[in-house]
Amino acid sequence: MTVLPKHWPSSRRQGRRRATITGPKLAQVTKCLKCGQDKRPGFLCQNCEK
Repeated sequence: MTVLPKHWPSSRRQGRRRATITGPKLAQVTKCLKCGQDKRPGFLCQNCEK
């Protein structure tokens, strides 16, 4: 019974690591160089798309 609790923290830590790696990339908002409006990195601005 003492072995089971040890497995929980490792899986939780892995979940936190994945969340911190993938989170900031989507959360970062950059400004468009052409019009200066907020946009997500890797995507075109909504104004410049049209």
